[in-house]
Amino acid sequence: MHKRWFGMMLTILIVCGMALAGCGGGGSGTKVKIGEVTRSIFYAPQYVAIEQGFFKEEGLDVELQTTFGGDKTMTALLSGAIDVALVGSETSIYVYQQGTDDPVINFGQLTQTDGTFLMARDLDGEFDWNMLKDSIFLGQRKGGMPQMAGEFTLRNKGIDPRTDLELIQNIDFANIASAFASGTGQFVQLFEPQASIFEKEGKGKVVASFGVESGHLPYTVFMTKQSYISKNKETVQKFTNALYKAQQWVDSHSAEEIADVIIPYFKDTERDIVVSSVKRYKEQGTYATDPILDEQEWNNLLDVMDQAGELKERVSRDKIVDNSYAEKAKQSGK
Repeated sequence: MHKRWFGMMLTILIVCGMALAGCGGGGSGTKVKIGEVTRSIFYAPQYVAIEQGFFKEEGLDVELQTTFGGDKTMTALLSGAIDVALVGSETSIYVYQQGTDDPVINFGQLTQTDGTFLMARDLDGEFDWNMLKDSIFLGQRKGGMPQMAGEFTLRNKGIDPRTDLELIQNIDFANIASAFASGTGQFVQLFEPQASIFEKEGKGKVVASFGVESGHLPYTVFMTKQSYISKNKETVQKFTNALYKAQQWVDSHSAEEIADVIIPYFKDTERDIVVSSVKRYKEQGTYATDPILDEQEWNNLLDVMDQAGELKERVSRDKIVDNSYAEKAKQSGK
């Protein structure tokens, strides 16, 4: 009985060890556990930082996991299951609004625009935003950046998302694409590579970019608890150094070169789709070229959240943003 139990435990430990040795895990150096809100070509510089060895150059051993959803990612960060979260800045504002002695601090911006695209199922002629009126729109989670940026754009186009169309928001983030593929909605808001995949399969056509329409935002940012920063300042600086190196690498390389580096993270996606997705994001300036979160971006975020009814008060950037690590990384990287 004891031998059987010991054998089972040994098998479990071996399997767990193999799992931790996956993308972004395994190696020597200071361990940093990252939780990304989803797996997306939108986050290309992060995968470049891992695959090009920029984290290892800084003496860091990163372990990457996908936590699927802003609420789950923030729960993982607050509970200590991860050290650093890659998620929208709005989540740090929600934590701050609830009141906390250990606020979540934004220290390194990764993307500076919305990463979603508007896809139409059936399009007759040229696209016009008024086509969305009286349509069925498959949206994103209430209070999340994709949905708020989407609503911000619709209102700027003279469309009230609450009264001018039927807005569906009761589908989990991970199931939105499959819901559209099965026939739900006439329009949908999708990230890459899903948008390009659906275009190739003839399931719809990308007709607009919410990233272009909603302007610059601190859309996806690396953040951690103030207590973690206080105890691990050197680690946070090294992390930000690696991020900046990756951002500069992405900025100076072609979509094809970037795709070849990050494709291990998208093994079920054809290379041409990865290339076209990266190209779309590069062309619209989605990837930030440095980790600094500036005042204009922050104010635009507050405007988006305020219009969505999710902001109790305008939170000063200095309260939950620390650009000192990003500024030092940029200075030392010149």
